[in-house]
Amino acid sequence: DAAARVDPAVHHCLDFKPPFRPLRELEFCVMYKEFGCCDYQRDQELMTKYYQIMDHFDHYGYANCAGFVLELLCQECSPYAAHLFDAEDPSTPVRTIPGLCPEYCSQFWKKCSATIPFLSDDPHTAEIKEDQTLLCQYLKLDDVDYCYPHLLSSQKLTQNLGRVQSDSEGCLQLCLEEVANGLQNPLAMVHANDGTHRFFVAEQVGLVWIYLPERSKLERPFLNITRTVLTSSWEGDERGFLGLTFHPKYKYNGKLYVYYSVEVGFDERIRISEFHVSAKDMNVVDHASERVILEIDEPASNHNGGQLLFADDGYLYVFTGDGGMAGDPFGKYGNAQNKSALLGKVLRIDVNDNERGPLYRIPPDNPFIQERGARPEIYAYGVRNMWRCSVDRGDQWTKEGKGRIFCGDVGQNKFEEIDIIEKGRNFGWRAKEGFSCYDKKLCANSSLDDVLPIYAYPHKMGKSVTGGYVYRGCEYPNMNGMYIFGDFMSGRLMSLREDRNTGRWKYNEICMGKGLTCAFPGLINNYHQYIISFAEDEAGELYFMSTGIPSATSPSGVIYKIVDPSRRAPPRQCHYDPLPVRVKSNLIKFKTLPEPPPTEPFDWLQELIDRLGGPEPTTPLPTTTTTKSTKQLRRKGRHRKGKSRTESTPELQNGVVRLVGDEQGRSDRGRVEIYVNRDWGTVCDDLWTTKNAAVVCRQLGFRYALKAAKNSEFGEGKDLQILLDDVQCVGTESSLLDCKHAGVGTHNCAHYEDAGVICGNLHYIVEI
Repeated sequence: DAAARVDPAVHHCLDFKPPFRPLRELEFCVMYKEFGCCDYQRDQELMTKYYQIMDHFDHYGYANCAGFVLELLCQECSPYAAHLFDAEDPSTPVRTIPGLCPEYCSQFWKKCSATIPFLSDDPHTAEIKEDQTLLCQYLKLDDVDYCYPHLLSSQKLTQNLGRVQSDSEGCLQLCLEEVANGLQNPLAMVHANDGTHRFFVAEQVGLVWIYLPERSKLERPFLNITRTVLTSSWEGDERGFLGLTFHPKYKYNGKLYVYYSVEVGFDERIRISEFHVSAKDMNVVDHASERVILEIDEPASNHNGGQLLFADDGYLYVFTGDGGMAGDPFGKYGNAQNKSALLGKVLRIDVNDNERGPLYRIPPDNPFIQERGARPEIYAYGVRNMWRCSVDRGDQWTKEGKGRIFCGDVGQNKFEEIDIIEKGRNFGWRAKEGFSCYDKKLCANSSLDDVLPIYAYPHKMGKSVTGGYVYRGCEYPNMNGMYIFGDFMSGRLMSLREDRNTGRWKYNEICMGKGLTCAFPGLINNYHQYIISFAEDEAGELYFMSTGIPSATSPSGVIYKIVDPSRRAPPRQCHYDPLPVRVKSNLIKFKTLPEPPPTEPFDWLQELIDRLGGPEPTTPLPTTTTTKSTKQLRRKGRHRKGKSRTESTPELQNGVVRLVGDEQGRSDRGRVEIYVNRDWGTVCDDLWTTKNAAVVCRQLGFRYALKAAKNSEFGEGKDLQILLDDVQCVGTESSLLDCKHAGVGTHNCAHYEDAGVICGNLHYIVEI
């Protein structure tokens, strides 16, 4: 599912909420004590069940089967529990034994088939338990990526997702230009259509940054609602700041609209709010101006929708998810088919001239105003979780296609789809998924009258569509009319183009140009694999945002401009003069990140595997980018001018540091944690100085250490050991391990003395 992205196909628990770090350390399923789906109470229940089972066996049975029983019981605590127990598909009961890989199942049956009646009360399992072939066939998962224990080391499941072999025939050779980096899960980039050609980039944590046309970033955020936004740092959490759009008359009324997750009491909701820009600074929102336009209760943490846009009719369109879980299980027909619910819908409201009276009005031609029991805000229904929609600007000369609204709707088990929104129409979910029936009973209903997608693709190509844009820019004429979109999980870039004669849409995969195709200054032919969102600047050029680590707090997000190396517009044809911007904030000049040194990558999956005690991956896991060519998808580093790096990325090395614990999720400050001998740990603040901090900051790519924080200013790392104490650096060392210290693991301090830093590229701090 789409994430803000971010996606249950990464991992989810049986309650469809993200994994977590237990407040109290687990005593039984210790392999998941740092990160998983069980709290202490459930862990104790599983331990009780374990002893109840093992009481039935003698010493021989205990010696052979105790390990199997423990592993099988504890998979309920795995971050991938929803997949292991087949919980995503509501048409099938939740498994009583997790999905097992054939080899493991065979070993389990041969040694411990006698434990099966105690592990499962499933009647069918009891019938076939004596037949190894039937049993292991029954316990097999349809999606082999997630069977236990293969998922612990599956390249496909993680960094290798997008490296599928692709046919070179018809594969479009495009290049990229990096325009911004260091962002925390950037999931929206919009312009204000005010002639300034600024672009506004939203991060999932609740920050919006301004970039000027020459790509400098304003140091002060445009909007900061991090304290209100509900999200977490766990990979796959779909909650957070999800959407942003500017009023068509923003230049005159200064109004903008945001879509974000919020917690009200014990309820999770999605909130659509209106803000005004500050009267004193055109680059800052007046945070006191917030007016809540609409709030909708969310029954689960996934499928939150998140798109806001103004169409050509001047009305605000709101795209909501179906409420979460799997299969839209709410009510008789689900939320999406229920016109008395706002979830699973395209809503259209009028927020013009709302200074007095209601905050929004119902457009008089909304399709269900006269239908009894239907919410009048509904414009279209039957959608699952539309992740990223856009309005077609139309052909520059003929205006053909102008005003069409394209959306990517994330699928359930089999298909992802692209839709063009039509007024009053039913887009099929949960009766249909793509062109296929999902709920057979609803699908057979003659009154369904659903509109079909313009394109759908199966999960072997990708498992979470990210909708894009029709290219209508000036710079690359060959791309005119091409709808470009992607897949969050597989990392595929794709395109559709309409055949004017038949009205059908032709599919072409987009491959990064190989060889010398992208051998031009500033161009690259690779990208981070998790494609979060697409964007269009004020001039109509296209971009996309992706990240290497799908977490709201990971600063690995990059924005890429899509470039066609085969043809450009004539010189000066695309020239424009942006209106001047009065800047009161400091500017941060854009610079591409250098080739990552061995100390830079933080491989979240490798750390998870290490913590879970799983087997080593057979090859090093890539941590930087996904590179695609027409023939194959290879593990590479960042390509510049056609030169390639080595074929693999080094594993995490001793001395790597990371910053954690900042309440606002800022990547330039936090508690210092260091990696030594396969363990993360903290550093004591005894003798902690700015020279020590400078080593950490420079290692993370910052120019200066602005503060050496002491006394656990960024919280205590109680779950970690203290690895360094009495650190004394000159300031030029490459890591803290190169400085004088008391010895790894030797200390005379406690976690209330955990050291931290504040880094920056300027000599002073601008507090947000």
